[in-house]
Amino acid sequence: MIRLLLCDDHAMFRQGLRSILETEDDFRIIGEASTGREAVRYALETRPDVVLMDIQMPELDGVAATKAVLAEQPDAKVIILTMYRQDKYVFEAIKVGARGYLLKDADANDLIDAIRRVAAGETLLNAEMAASILDEFRKVGELPEHPDHKISELTEREEDILRLLAQGASNQEIAQSLGVSEKTVRNRLSEIFSKLRLNNRTQAALYALREGIATLQDNS
Repeated sequence: MIRLLLCDDHAMFRQGLRSILETEDDFRIIGEASTGREAVRYALETRPDVVLMDIQMPELDGVAATKAVLAEQPDAKVIILTMYRQDKYVFEAIKVGARGYLLKDADANDLIDAIRRVAAGETLLNAEMAASILDEFRKVGELPEHPDHKISELTEREEDILRLLAQGASNQEIAQSLGVSEKTVRNRLSEIFSKLRLNNRTQAALYALREGIATLQDNS
């Protein structure tokens, strides 16, 4: 069961989300928040599996609310909801730890799939967003260097997995592409994170782009 917290200041939008998500047997709505402060309080009280967080909310915006939640609950999985693909606040939210973003006009099936992917530990990060984050991290020096943990320590198969991850592939898509099980992909990803001292898929994708294992042209 995936426990969900819906955070948006528009009641009708929350009701629409609820009506879509409650049709899924593996989803359970455990709360709704109409302000950023409510979102933080409810997230810490109920500890949902996935938080759907509106980027524009009163009291605290989605970036500040996400940062506050993750400061107290680092394993929380936050998906940012936005009207605009180029919303600068989405970029900031992902920098502070959101697992990705969804446009508010996304298809219901895309929404459902995204929630399941994030709940399973994946990240919704397309090539365009990855490039922006990578450039910003380069400017401010926030992407850590790991001189004692080089790409050369990865096996050829691990490099293949890392390349596909950086291209935005899900665990299922990686498994299908390489002819292995999803469990094998998950295990290999854990080994990759350990070898490179990375914490999540977003860092791994950015690392792969920086080291040249994957390029943005791969996604075209």
